[in-house]
Amino acid sequence: MKPIILAIALSLAAASAAQARPSTTDMSCAAANHLVMTSQGIVLGTGGETYDRFVATFAQCQRNQLDVPAFAPTADNPSCMIGYRCIDPPVESK
Repeated sequence: MKPIILAIALSLAAASAAQARPSTTDMSCAAANHLVMTSQGIVLGTGGETYDRFVATFAQCQRNQLDVPAFAPTADNPSCMIGYRCIDPPVESK
């Protein structure tokens, strides 16, 4: 019985740890930018339940994607450019 309780406790601990992510709203603009640049690519919370993946350069995007400037709210700037986001290119209509 003890191994089952231990397994459940470890699963719950892992699940709560996996959900935790740094939030841009708890950092200065410079700190958020530094975190993205040193991580190369990272998922950050952007307030409440919202989050996004931010990258340092185009190299962290998939081959068919584009990098666009990414802005997020920080503790000292409501619209701080903290890096880039990878997006799919627009589809051309004929």
